[in-house]
Amino acid sequence: MLRTSDAESFSVRKLAAALGTDSSSLYRHFRNKTELLRAVADRILMAAMDGYHPEGDWKQRITALALRLREAFGRQPQLAAIWGRYASSGTGSRLVMEEVLQALRASGLPDEEIPARYHRIVILLAALIASETGVSTITPEEYEQGMELFRVAVLGADPERFPALSHFARDIRPLGADRRAAFEDILVAQLAHIEAGIP
Repeated sequence: MLRTSDAESFSVRKLAAALGTDSSSLYRHFRNKTELLRAVADRILMAAMDGYHPEGDWKQRITALALRLREAFGRQPQLAAIWGRYASSGTGSRLVMEEVLQALRASGLPDEEIPARYHRIVILLAALIASETGVSTITPEEYEQGMELFRVAVLGADPERFPALSHFARDIRPLGADRRAAFEDILVAQLAHIEAGIP
């Protein structure tokens, strides 16, 4: 159901109808829609962590984990925004938290800095994954329409009012371009920033 709609139009009542039951049976397991969506997102995290074994230094571990999360949510793009919006507190979430915290401890950062660094990494990953997967959910027609609007807005920018945009117009790329490379570049920059602060 989430593949064909979004979290806003999804409801426990609709899910119950699709399952051939009534919503009260689902409410025995989940108090509300948000709790159910958190559980669904957590299943994606658990799938991403299935078979994961930490290898390499702390940066390699975080990078490998980030790529696994991106791949898992790439197969279920509608759930990436749910993870970013609702978070999760299940086993999958704890597995991800544990690995990032363990990797940061292996980096040599002082313990008092690790929670803040962890928080920044997870926010960055959730944002990058949600952004990347969001593009994958649009139809080819929507993509082409967006590209045409982008070309008109950028290439047709008035140089008097938008001098910088006019200057760089031929080199500016739309948000959908090279997201995979941008994901890795931004992650590398964040890890390098952390590394620079290690005593």
